[in-house]
Amino acid sequence: MTPAQRARSTKLAFAVCLGAGFISMLDVSIVNVALPSIERSLDAAPSALQWIVSGYTLAFGLVLITAGRLGDTIGRRRLFMGGLTGFIIASTACALVPSAPVLAAVRLAQGFAAGFISPQVIGFIQQLFQGGQRARAFGAFGAMVGIATSVGPLVGGSVIALFGAQEGWRAVFLVNVPIGATLLVLAARFLPADQPPRRRPGLDILGLALLGLAVLAIMLPFIHSPDADTGVGTAPWWLLGVGGALLVGFIAWERYFERRGGSVVMPAGLLKTPSFSFGTAVGLTYFAGFTSVFLLITLFLQDGLGLTPLQAGLAVTPFAIIGGVGSMVS
Repeated sequence: MTPAQRARSTKLAFAVCLGAGFISMLDVSIVNVALPSIERSLDAAPSALQWIVSGYTLAFGLVLITAGRLGDTIGRRRLFMGGLTGFIIASTACALVPSAPVLAAVRLAQGFAAGFISPQVIGFIQQLFQGGQRARAFGAFGAMVGIATSVGPLVGGSVIALFGAQEGWRAVFLVNVPIGATLLVLAARFLPADQPPRRRPGLDILGLALLGLAVLAIMLPFIHSPDADTGVGTAPWWLLGVGGALLVGFIAWERYFERRGGSVVMPAGLLKTPSFSFGTAVGLTYFAGFTSVFLLITLFLQDGLGLTPLQAGLAVTPFAIIGGVGSMVS
């Protein structure tokens, strides 16, 4: 290809990556404004609603590291298209479910599929760009994440207003289908083909398993809360101790495996880099509260103040605008 053709192909591949990242992040918050409609339509209990929201992000987070390593091992393009296909299928299934427990289960599958997409997007940015162009590409990626997550309530509210409060929530999930199908076709055309790595990276199966189980044990008590209306059930807070023990085991294994020359999940050198450690701490603190804020706000605006889903979405739109601008500027 000529330099002009190569530049055009890179831009199109990047656009496909941002598009797929957008719909996967959109589903973190788009369902928030639909919860009252889901509750009425499916007679969903509060605990089921909690799983419908949190199950997606739980599954999403659990597979991120594994999916990233698999992308390095067997090919980013293959993992990207497989994750996007699964996301489309799961989104369609979400729109057709007969009950709240089934919707919660399918949302887990949808989250798993989305978790396979996101690491490949970051990997493609590293692969496609260098230097200042890479920095600007990550700026665009950050803007996409902020806008997608915060504009979700507005998109969800608009769809419900268009299709009706009773069953309009099903259309919220179907939004992903035509967009995802289009992106799948474009990905096959424009994403760079997978090349065998010069040195095939190892896969730290035990490290990935310990980390995944630790995250699961720490998150479950916060998701599996007692029913707010009946008080039935108790949160398994003892799992926090299990999660802590698993994290200790993960750190011990990583140090041992790295000394033996293994390809570990978390190299010790990373944690000794101040910018990485500080940035990770800031990111953890921010995202620990970021998504919960939108869930509480959208529920309060509808159930507490009686606003429509569209009005609730409009109320948080300024955050989407300023968040996107701030990310690009920074």
